Amino acid sequence: MEKAPVPVILYQDEAIVVVSKPPAYHTLPDRFRRDIPNLRDWLQSRLGKIYVVHRLDHDTSGVIIFARTADAHRALSLQFEQRTVNKRYHAVVVGLVEQDLFDIDIPLMEDPAKPGRVIPSARGKEALTHVRVMERFRGATLLECVPVTGRQHQIRVHLAAIGHPLLVDPLYGVGEGVYLSALKTRYKPSHEHPERPLIARATLHAEEIAFIHPITQQPCSYVAPYPRDFRALLHAMRKYSSYHAPESLRFKQ
Repeated sequence: MEKAPVPVILYQDEAIVVVSKPPAYHTLPDRFRRDIPNLRDWLQSRLGKIYVVHRLDHDTSGVIIFARTADAHRALSLQFEQRTVNKRYHAVVVGLVEQDLFDIDIPLMEDPAKPGRVIPSARGKEALTHVRVMERFRGATLLECVPVTGRQHQIRVHLAAIGHPLLVDPLYGVGEGVYLSALKTRYKPSHEHPERPLIARATLHAEEIAFIHPITQQPCSYVAPYPRDFRALLHAMRKYSSYHAPESLRFKQ
């Protein structure tokens, strides 16, 4: 049986700690499910007092920063409020995204009928996401998403709003997993072991974060490598679902 992925500390000093978050972890303790692991408690058991600066959704993997002092927490929180922190996400979405570079500028608000869920609404708060196509597959696209604002579930809701939800996202999209049998034409199932999904969580990864260090005042950035499930998905899609643009598009002036 495979071991569950664990957090990895990418960098630490007296003021901050940068972590690569696995998808099975909350950022903070769950109010009702204390059995779900969370980064704050994991870090505090190793480093002492930890201050939460921002969050990643439970299913989202990737880079996240924490403060180790109250002063560092205030300085980093101010950067988030002033939108000077740059975050870059990679997302695998449903369908072929045709436009190479575009913005999604759709206000968002909490769904009054379903607390915890976010919906597009003209009555919502401004929300802006820069999007760039990184790679196209048959029936899916790998995108780079840069949120300018930091609304809850912003990238997931924005992508769903334009008709390209995450390839796996039960809350805002479709599916509960991607299986090799759906990609490989001559897939042969094992009679001894049931097929397991390549990835069974939101296909979203926080790839990079850049900010000003609260003590040195120097710009710094940190990158979290893809976790195993995200790598497995992309490997399978590149092998079995590669996309070749028609000549009419490939050579269009």
